[in-house]
Amino acid sequence: MRLPNVKIENEKGELIQTSSLLDAKTPMIISFWSTTCKPCIRELNAINDQFVDWQDQADFRVIAVSIDDSRSASKAKAMASGFGWSDFTVLYDKNQDLKRAMNVNLVPQVFVVDADGKVVYSHTGYNPGGEAELLKEIIKLKK
Repeated sequence: MRLPNVKIENEKGELIQTSSLLDAKTPMIISFWSTTCKPCIRELNAINDQFVDWQDQADFRVIAVSIDDSRSASKAKAMASGFGWSDFTVLYDKNQDLKRAMNVNLVPQVFVVDADGKVVYSHTGYNPGGEAELLKEIIKLKK
């Protein structure tokens, strides 16, 4: 599976194409989350806590995709800011187009996508420590 190209809202409220996330150099962790999903938030906070250390081992980006609808989007923006996810690209999938295109049924769902847009790993759910698996997958992609 490849990263589908759909429109999604960025932090500024602008619609962007998901294809614009690809740069042919840097792999990504794409994490789907919602404001009501406690495991989602725990996983993203765990990744955030280790992000700087992980960057010493591999260059990658984290894309946090909120699946909250337009009524909850402002809460999602406040949460992302409050948790200090400033190293992440936070996107808002208010119409759930990306969620549907990537067959996400439950959150948290996390994908590792290589620099060319190919999905190389995914998992659903979160167990503390499970985020280490994501780093292993990113390191495998080093060229």
